[in-house]
Amino acid sequence: MRSLRLLQGMVLVCILLVPILIFLFLKGFGNNTYDIPVFFEKGVDNPFQECPIADTTQHYIPEFTFTNQDGEQVGRADMEGKVTIVDFFFTSCPSICPKMSAEMERVNDMFRDEDKVRIMSISIDPTYDSPEVLKKYAEEHHAEAGKWDFLTGGVQETYDLAKCGFIIPSVDGLGVPDDFVHSDKFVLVDEQGRIRGYYSGTSREDVDLLMLETKVLLHASEGK
Repeated sequence: MRSLRLLQGMVLVCILLVPILIFLFLKGFGNNTYDIPVFFEKGVDNPFQECPIADTTQHYIPEFTFTNQDGEQVGRADMEGKVTIVDFFFTSCPSICPKMSAEMERVNDMFRDEDKVRIMSISIDPTYDSPEVLKKYAEEHHAEAGKWDFLTGGVQETYDLAKCGFIIPSVDGLGVPDDFVHSDKFVLVDEQGRIRGYYSGTSREDVDLLMLETKVLLHASEGK
């Protein structure tokens, strides 16, 4: 009997502690104790001077302007004041891109009604990925221009932007889909144009983390 009462007492204590723990969590979250790193605060390693970027000061996404699936000009200016999620892909990709696009579709569904979140998927095969091709691909993934833009631009400009702007690797396959090399990363960029995170676009767990940290950035900006 005594052990039963002891067990009942412990259960009661646990029940009473739950609201306290929830309150402490929310209070801490409200004070933005969930810190998201700012990448490249002291610049980007650029030993061979391949990129026209500073290597000692905060790195920001540079200016660029590409064409989206509706034939409209979209670029760096459209990221201003937004939390932007970016990936590099191509529509004829035989390997990781279908998985990446399916995961980005989940992200789009999560933030479809959030005006301060924007998604950009940039093609690394602009020779093939015309606005018309991107339009069909966007429709397959329920993407609306202005919210989730599929972008195409000049070949060299695209690769320079991937390597020197978003600091991710990409190599032109010269028209052979299997020879294209690019990262599976989704890049989280804050309202100021600073990179705040890299996440594997082929990992559901990583994409879940991306969505959580996007919400944290939105929460932080609302508190300013």
